[in-house]
Amino acid sequence: MKSITKTALILALLITLSATTSFGKTRKASITLASDTTVNGAVVKKGNYEASYDDQSGELSIFKGTKLIVKTAARLEKRDQKARSTEVQTILEGMNHNLVSISFSGSYSNVLVGQAGM
Repeated sequence: MKSITKTALILALLITLSATTSFGKTRKASITLASDTTVNGAVVKKGNYEASYDDQSGELSIFKGTKLIVKTAARLEKRDQKARSTEVQTILEGMNHNLVSISFSGSYSNVLVGQAGM
């Protein structure tokens, strides 16, 4: 009887551990866009937003409150140092600011979006 209980407990523990490791990590942070910024072809007006990156799906989402503004494919790129704060990098192309990457505070990677993310 002890053997069956012990085996069942170990099996339950292994299932729990494998289930928790299969879920990706989601990074979230508040960001401020100083000017209207293009993200994957969609213009996001300047202002305060919530950015969320899902490691499992490889998608960056930008929310205004609970409303999804834009979702785009992205990928991680290693940094040399841990990010001290959340940073938003844009590039000026013509008259448009395009989102290049977001560095989440405390992270050792940048989230590259758009063409840089592919």
